[in-house]
Amino acid sequence: MMTKTYPHWIFDGSEIADPLGHGERAVQFLRALRHPKSTLPKRAFRLDEWQERIIRRIYGPRNEDGTRVVKTVVLVIARGNRKTSLAGALSLLHTIGPERVPGGENILAASDRKQAGYGFREAAGIVREDKRLVAATRIYDAHNSVKTIHFIRDGSFLEAISGDAGTQHGRTPAFVFADELHIWRNAELWKALKSAMVKSQGSLLVVATTSGRGQENIAFEIVDRARKVASGEIIDPTMLPILFETAADADWKDEALWYAANPGLALGYQDIEGLRQLAREGETSITARETFRQYNLNVWLDHSTDPFVDMQIYDRGGGALPDGLDGLPCWIGVDMSTTTDLTAVVACIRKDDDFVVLPHFFCPGDNLRARADRDGVPYPAWAAAGHLAPTPGNVIDYSAVEACIRGLNERFDVREIGFDPAYAQAVMGPLTDDGLPTATIRQGWVTQSPALNELERVILAGKLLHGGHPVLRWCFDNVAIHTDSAGNRTMHKGKSRDRVDGAVATWMAVSRAAASETRSFYDSDAFTEDMASF
Repeated sequence: MMTKTYPHWIFDGSEIADPLGHGERAVQFLRALRHPKSTLPKRAFRLDEWQERIIRRIYGPRNEDGTRVVKTVVLVIARGNRKTSLAGALSLLHTIGPERVPGGENILAASDRKQAGYGFREAAGIVREDKRLVAATRIYDAHNSVKTIHFIRDGSFLEAISGDAGTQHGRTPAFVFADELHIWRNAELWKALKSAMVKSQGSLLVVATTSGRGQENIAFEIVDRARKVASGEIIDPTMLPILFETAADADWKDEALWYAANPGLALGYQDIEGLRQLAREGETSITARETFRQYNLNVWLDHSTDPFVDMQIYDRGGGALPDGLDGLPCWIGVDMSTTTDLTAVVACIRKDDDFVVLPHFFCPGDNLRARADRDGVPYPAWAAAGHLAPTPGNVIDYSAVEACIRGLNERFDVREIGFDPAYAQAVMGPLTDDGLPTATIRQGWVTQSPALNELERVILAGKLLHGGHPVLRWCFDNVAIHTDSAGNRTMHKGKSRDRVDGAVATWMAVSRAAASETRSFYDSDAFTEDMASF
């Protein structure tokens, strides 16, 4: 099902007020434009019915004194529905079209220069398709410089700006198109533009974004207000909510839902087979599933991070471990902790195509039951079953950790012992002095992101064999994945009290074992250059 904010008025054929004809003239202006990628005769700008109704609903309604009713538009729409084309066309409507103000300042705003450039290039491309518009304007689009389109006749102009370009105070915008608000790094640009718009009579703000994550951001605040306006909880006729959102509990595999969330899908904007492939990937990968739900179905995710792996898939590796492991190649990951927390040593043994992991956990022995109550897990039972080694006293005895690693070195052909540099020296130093193959593995995204890709590949292929170790499973179930705007992933705790030490040690061990198959990212020139920057 869709949320209550779904814009039924776009499709129900209801009358849209247009007493002064401003909605009609906006539509006619857009239809007179040409687009470089259009397949229509003379490359006419494509304005489908659902888009036309949006334009009429923005510009048609007027107050009794002729001023515009709609001052803020909040459009939440999934990827692939030609939002960028709309950005370019509306920007020109206000720069060279009938909505322009002489000398008016019109702005395409985004989180960074690259994003801001998308809408600007759409606008510039439309201008360049028409010789009359080329003659009537001046386009400035040099690399890494100010990007503007000036209308020569009366001095109105369009400019692309971004949040990474420093302060934007002192503006007097008549029109602002705020693109992909969900990835704006902070609210500074938003506050500068929003406060400046009251300087211009009849100004219009259009927010267009895909769904985001979490609630601690300006985008959630704006979209949540739009939801309340749409539902009638807040009465605000100046805000027009157009929210193609999907309910969080909806069946994301229901193709009927895909069409409802993507108004352009039935018109060929997107490839249905491509969406089906993304959905198939989402059946086995939580990261793929959440990405599909967020960007293609417009589900606003409650969490700012993803789980790493579907635990049902992880559990497939919980059977009895194979025999004949002694003497096989082995890579060890060590996630040291403070002396009062949990330390993990995970050995990854390569046997044929499988990655067999043997986890070892250490914690202080004193007050074990209090620690169990704090973390909400059965430390005493795990210790009694041999899944956890409590060392005597109220701090971890690092000599026990060192002895464990030395024992693994005697049992297996250990190729590398990778340490998280934090707290590592007490154990790593003696091992290094004795010639064991120690190495440091940093925890930033440069290292983690490709390593997590390797680990995810191994788990999804059913090649990670862990014997159902309960402490390791708990650590994996606690993992949350943070994905930045460039798609880089890092592990985090899902809750402040959760432990992920075993999962961290596992990605270190398994990724290094996987790297032995081929020349991997870790052995590449790019990795060497990135590590040199630390």
